[in-house]
Amino acid sequence: MADDTDVAHPGEASLLDRHPMRDDEGQIRPEFVEEMARAIQADDAAFLRSIVGELHKADLGDLVAALEPDDRVKLVELTGSDFDFSALNEVDEGVREDILEELEPEEVAEGVRELESDEAVEILESLDEDDREEVLEKLPPSERDVIERSLEYPENSAGRRMQTEFIAVPPDWTVGQAIDYMRETSDLPDRFYEIYAVDADKRWQGAVPLDVLLRSRRMVPLVELVDEDRRRVSVLDDQEEVARMFGKYNLVAAPVLDTENRLVGVVTIDDVVDVIEEEADEDLKALGGVTSDEELSDSVWTIARGRFNWLLVNLATAFLASSVLGLFEGQLEKMVALAVLAPIVASQGGNAATQTMTVAVRALATRELGASNAWRVVMREAMVGLVNGLAFAVITGVAAVAWFKIPGLGVVIGLAIICNLVAGALGGILIPMLLERVKADPAVASGTFVTTVTDVVGFFSFLGIATLWFGLK
Repeated sequence: MADDTDVAHPGEASLLDRHPMRDDEGQIRPEFVEEMARAIQADDAAFLRSIVGELHKADLGDLVAALEPDDRVKLVELTGSDFDFSALNEVDEGVREDILEELEPEEVAEGVRELESDEAVEILESLDEDDREEVLEKLPPSERDVIERSLEYPENSAGRRMQTEFIAVPPDWTVGQAIDYMRETSDLPDRFYEIYAVDADKRWQGAVPLDVLLRSRRMVPLVELVDEDRRRVSVLDDQEEVARMFGKYNLVAAPVLDTENRLVGVVTIDDVVDVIEEEADEDLKALGGVTSDEELSDSVWTIARGRFNWLLVNLATAFLASSVLGLFEGQLEKMVALAVLAPIVASQGGNAATQTMTVAVRALATRELGASNAWRVVMREAMVGLVNGLAFAVITGVAAVAWFKIPGLGVVIGLAIICNLVAGALGGILIPMLLERVKADPAVASGTFVTTVTDVVGFFSFLGIATLWFGLK
C-alpha cells in the first residue's frame, strides 16, 4: 500500500507530477514504466489507482502497451473501476484481444458500462462471438439492446461508428424548454454540438446547433431554428465516405438515420479522426504489401504468414521480368556492360512509377481523380515522365560513356531511360485506375503490377535498342 506521502494535499503537485510519465520530447519514460511494473508486482492498488485516475485514456493506452503482457491484465484487475476501459481502444487490436481474453466477463461488462456506446461496440467487436455473448448477458437489458443493434450493422459502416447517446426533442418546443431539459437531464452525452428535432415516431425533422440555440430567446419556437437540410448519414454508409463528407463540409457532428428516416445515433469528429487514421494506415500498409491488420504487437509467425503470399506474388513477377533477360542471353555474353547497366534502367523506371502510383492511389481514395479529369491527369503524368526521362537520359548517358568508354552506349541507355520513365508514369496511373474500375483495391495490387511493367519495359527497351544499335545477335 502507498504511504501518506503519495496523498496530494491542497497546493501540492499531483501524484502524476511527482511521477512524470513522459520526457521533454513526449516519449514515455522507461523509469515510469518500471515504477508501474514494480507497483503491479507488489499489488500496490492504491498507488496504481491514483496514477491511473489522473491519466488521459490515450496516455493510459500507451502505458498498457508499454507493460509486459502479464502486467497489463493485472493492472486492469488491480485498478478496478478507476481503469478507463476506453483506453483499450487506444492500443493495438492484438493487445486488446489478449487483455479481454484474460478478464472475466463480469469485469469486461462492468468496464463497458461506463463507456459511450460507440466505444463499447469497438471493444466488444474484438471478442469472438461466444465471449461477446457472455459479456452482453452481464449487461442490463437496455444497454445490451443498444450495443447489439450497433453490432448488427456492417463492420465499417456509420452504424458501427455512431454513438447512440444524443439529444432529441419535439420541434414544437421552445428554446427555453430545450435548455431546461438539458439542464435537468443527468444522462446527457459527454460532449455534443447540436440537438435534434424528431417527431413522435423519432423520424428526423432537423438539427439546431448549440450556438444558434444559445443565441436565441427562450420563447422562440425550435421549429424556427431547425435546419432541415443538415448534412446527415445513413447507418449503412461506409465510414470512409462519412469521413470524406466531414472533411469536405467541415463538420464536427452528423446525425445518423436508419432506413426509415429515424434518428438512431450521431457520428462525431473524434470518431472520424480515428477512421481517417485507420484508412491512411491501411493504405500505407497495402502499398508495401502488408496486411491491414498487422500490428507491432503481433508474433513473428503471424507477421511472416501475413507477408508470405504477397512476397510469393512478387517472386512470380520477378521471374517474368528475368525471363526478358533470357531473351537477350547472347547479347549479354558479347557485351558485359549491358548486364551491368540494365538494372539501372529498370530501377529508375520503378522509382518514377512508384512516385506516380502513390499520388494516383491517394487521389483515387480521396475522389480527387475521376472520369472528369482522368485524361488530363494521365497526359500530365506522361509529360512529367518524358521531361524527367530526357534529363536522366543525359545524366545516365554521360555516366555510362565515362564508365565503359563506349560512345554509343550513352545513346542506348539514354533512349531506354526515356522509354521506361514514360512507361513508368503511364503504368503508375493507369494501373490503379484500371484496378479501381474493376472494384479492386488499387493500394493493394498496384505496386507489384507497376514494378513488373517497368522491369519488363526497362530490360526489353534497353537490350532491344542495344541489339539494334550495336548489331548484336
